[in-house]
Amino acid sequence: MRKSPLLSSVLLFLLSSVISCNPERLQHSDKLKQQMADMKIKRVTDADLSEAVNSWGEQLVTIAQQEASAKLASTTDPAGVCNLRDLPKTQALAKRYGMTISLLSAADVQNPALSKKEREVLDAYAYNAENKLAQTSNIQRIADTLFVYNAAVPATNALCQQCFGKQKQPLAVWRLAFPKREVIRHFNAKKL
Repeated sequence: MRKSPLLSSVLLFLLSSVISCNPERLQHSDKLKQQMADMKIKRVTDADLSEAVNSWGEQLVTIAQQEASAKLASTTDPAGVCNLRDLPKTQALAKRYGMTISLLSAADVQNPALSKKEREVLDAYAYNAENKLAQTSNIQRIADTLFVYNAAVPATNALCQQCFGKQKQPLAVWRLAFPKREVIRHFNAKKL
Protein backbone atom coordinates (compact mmCIF):
# COMPACT_ATOMS: atom_id res chain seq x y z
CA MET A 1 0.00 0.00 0.00
CA ARG A 2 1.35 3.40 -0.99
CA LYS A 3 1.23 6.39 1.44
CA SER A 4 0.00 9.68 0.14
CA PRO A 5 2.38 12.67 0.29
CA LEU A 6 -0.30 14.67 2.10
CA LEU A 7 -0.58 12.11 4.91
CA SER A 8 3.21 12.01 5.28
CA SER A 9 3.35 15.80 5.46
CA VAL A 10 0.61 15.93 8.09
CA LEU A 11 2.33 13.25 10.19
CA LEU A 12 5.68 15.05 9.91
CA PHE A 13 4.04 18.33 10.93
CA LEU A 14 2.32 16.74 13.96
CA LEU A 15 5.52 15.01 15.04
CA SER A 16 7.56 18.21 14.80
CA SER A 17 4.86 20.11 16.70
CA VAL A 18 4.91 17.61 19.54
CA ILE A 19 8.71 17.70 19.76
CA SER A 20 8.93 21.49 19.62
CA CYS A 21 6.24 21.99 22.30
CA ASN A 22 8.18 20.05 24.90
CA PRO A 23 7.73 21.98 28.21
CA GLU A 24 11.23 20.99 29.33
CA ARG A 25 12.64 22.73 26.29
CA LEU A 26 10.64 25.86 27.15
CA GLN A 27 11.96 25.74 30.70
CA HIS A 28 15.52 25.54 29.43
CA SER A 29 14.92 28.46 27.09
CA ASP A 30 13.80 30.62 30.05
CA LYS A 31 17.00 29.74 31.89
CA LEU A 32 19.00 30.52 28.78
CA LYS A 33 17.30 33.91 28.43
CA GLN A 34 18.14 34.68 32.08
CA GLN A 35 21.76 33.66 31.57
CA MET A 36 21.99 35.84 28.47
CA ALA A 37 20.53 38.80 30.37
CA ASP A 38 22.97 38.20 33.23
CA MET A 39 25.90 38.24 30.81
CA LYS A 40 25.06 41.64 29.36
CA ILE A 41 27.71 44.18 30.12
CA LYS A 42 26.57 46.57 32.82
CA ARG A 43 28.49 49.60 33.97
CA VAL A 44 27.79 49.76 37.67
CA THR A 45 29.64 52.07 40.03
CA ASP A 46 30.28 51.45 43.72
CA ALA A 47 27.76 54.17 44.49
CA ASP A 48 25.14 52.36 42.37
CA LEU A 49 25.82 49.11 44.23
CA SER A 50 25.61 50.76 47.64
CA GLU A 51 22.41 52.56 46.70
CA ALA A 52 20.83 49.31 45.47
CA VAL A 53 21.86 47.39 48.60
CA ASN A 54 20.57 50.19 50.83
CA SER A 55 17.23 50.36 49.01
CA TRP A 56 16.73 46.59 48.95
CA GLY A 57 17.89 46.29 52.54
CA GLU A 58 15.38 48.87 53.77
CA GLN A 59 12.55 47.20 51.88
CA LEU A 60 13.45 43.65 52.94
CA VAL A 61 13.89 44.62 56.60
CA THR A 62 10.49 46.34 56.58
CA ILE A 63 8.85 43.24 55.12
CA ALA A 64 10.68 40.90 57.51
CA GLN A 65 9.82 43.11 60.48
CA GLN A 66 6.12 43.16 59.55
CA GLU A 67 6.01 39.41 58.98
CA ALA A 68 7.84 38.70 62.25
CA SER A 69 5.53 41.01 64.23
CA ALA A 70 2.45 39.35 62.75
CA LYS A 71 3.78 35.85 63.51
CA LEU A 72 4.79 36.80 67.06
CA ALA A 73 1.30 38.14 67.71
CA SER A 74 -0.23 34.82 66.69
CA THR A 75 2.16 32.31 68.29
CA THR A 76 3.02 31.16 71.78
CA ASP A 77 6.44 29.79 70.77
CA PRO A 78 8.63 32.56 69.30
CA ALA A 79 11.61 30.27 68.56
CA GLY A 80 10.56 29.70 64.94
CA VAL A 81 10.28 33.44 64.39
CA CYS A 82 13.54 34.25 66.19
CA ASN A 83 15.55 31.92 63.95
CA LEU A 84 13.46 33.08 60.94
CA ARG A 85 12.26 29.53 60.23
CA ASP A 86 8.59 30.60 60.43
CA LEU A 87 8.93 33.57 58.05
CA PRO A 88 8.23 32.08 54.59
CA LYS A 89 7.80 35.41 52.80
CA THR A 90 11.13 36.65 54.13
CA GLN A 91 12.85 33.40 53.18
CA ALA A 92 11.36 33.57 49.66
CA LEU A 93 12.66 37.12 49.21
CA ALA A 94 16.09 36.09 50.45
CA LYS A 95 16.15 33.28 47.90
CA ARG A 96 14.97 35.60 45.14
CA TYR A 97 17.77 38.09 45.79
CA GLY A 98 20.36 35.35 46.35
CA MET A 99 21.16 36.65 49.82
CA THR A 100 21.09 35.42 53.37
CA ILE A 101 19.15 37.03 56.18
CA SER A 102 19.65 36.52 59.88
CA LEU A 103 18.83 38.12 63.19
CA LEU A 104 21.85 38.84 65.38
CA SER A 105 22.10 39.69 69.06
CA ALA A 106 24.74 41.23 71.33
CA ALA A 107 26.13 37.72 71.89
CA ASP A 108 27.14 37.59 68.21
CA VAL A 109 29.90 40.13 68.88
CA GLN A 110 31.99 37.02 69.70
CA ASN A 111 30.75 34.99 66.71
CA PRO A 112 33.83 33.88 64.71
CA ALA A 113 31.64 33.18 61.65
CA LEU A 114 31.23 36.95 61.22
CA SER A 115 34.04 39.07 59.81
CA LYS A 116 36.01 41.32 62.14
CA LYS A 117 34.39 44.38 60.58
CA GLU A 118 30.90 42.97 61.17
CA ARG A 119 31.68 42.15 64.81
CA GLU A 120 32.92 45.73 65.31
CA VAL A 121 29.71 47.13 63.85
CA LEU A 122 27.66 44.80 66.05
CA ASP A 123 29.68 45.95 69.06
CA ALA A 124 28.84 49.56 68.13
CA TYR A 125 25.13 48.63 67.97
CA ALA A 126 25.43 47.05 71.44
CA TYR A 127 27.16 50.18 72.78
CA ASN A 128 24.43 52.40 71.32
CA ALA A 129 21.70 50.18 72.79
CA GLU A 130 23.36 50.19 76.21
CA ASN A 131 23.67 53.99 76.20
CA LYS A 132 20.21 54.54 74.65
CA LEU A 133 21.72 56.20 71.55
CA ALA A 134 20.08 56.31 68.12
CA GLN A 135 20.61 53.27 65.91
CA THR A 136 21.06 53.73 62.16
CA SER A 137 21.30 51.19 59.39
CA ASN A 138 24.60 50.68 57.61
CA ILE A 139 26.27 48.80 54.81
CA GLN A 140 29.59 47.01 55.14
CA ARG A 141 31.62 45.85 52.19
CA ILE A 142 33.41 42.59 52.98
CA ALA A 143 36.37 41.47 50.84
CA ASP A 144 34.95 43.12 47.70
CA THR A 145 32.57 40.18 47.21
CA LEU A 146 29.88 40.77 49.81
CA PHE A 147 27.69 43.64 50.96
CA VAL A 148 26.21 43.35 54.45
CA TYR A 149 23.24 45.53 55.32
CA ASN A 150 22.54 45.90 59.05
CA ALA A 151 19.53 47.47 60.72
CA ALA A 152 18.78 47.45 64.43
CA VAL A 153 15.38 46.46 65.75
CA PRO A 154 14.11 48.94 68.35
CA ALA A 155 14.63 47.58 71.89
CA THR A 156 10.93 48.12 72.64
CA ASN A 157 9.83 46.05 69.65
CA ALA A 158 8.20 42.68 70.39
CA LEU A 159 10.76 40.89 68.20
CA CYS A 160 13.66 42.21 70.28
CA GLN A 161 11.86 41.55 73.56
CA GLN A 162 10.70 38.01 72.79
CA CYS A 163 13.86 36.82 71.05
CA PHE A 164 16.58 38.58 73.07
CA GLY A 165 14.79 40.18 76.03
CA LYS A 166 16.39 37.83 78.57
CA GLN A 167 19.92 38.89 77.64
CA LYS A 168 21.88 41.42 79.68
CA GLN A 169 21.46 43.95 76.87
CA PRO A 170 18.44 43.22 74.63
CA LEU A 171 19.60 43.83 71.08
CA ALA A 172 18.35 42.54 67.74
CA VAL A 173 20.03 43.45 64.47
CA TRP A 174 18.93 42.35 61.01
CA ARG A 175 21.86 41.13 58.90
CA LEU A 176 21.30 40.88 55.16
CA ALA A 177 24.30 39.55 53.24
CA PHE A 178 24.19 40.30 49.51
CA PRO A 179 26.85 38.68 47.31
CA LYS A 180 28.18 41.35 44.94
CA ARG A 181 27.53 39.13 41.95
CA GLU A 182 23.83 38.82 42.86
CA VAL A 183 23.51 42.59 43.34
CA ILE A 184 24.92 43.17 39.86
CA ARG A 185 22.79 40.38 38.40
CA HIS A 186 19.57 41.91 39.78
CA PHE A 187 20.56 45.40 38.77
CA ASN A 188 18.30 46.81 36.09
CA ALA A 189 20.57 47.79 33.22
CA LYS A 190 17.83 49.90 31.61
CA LYS A 191 17.85 52.31 34.54
CA LEU A 192 21.53 53.01 34.00
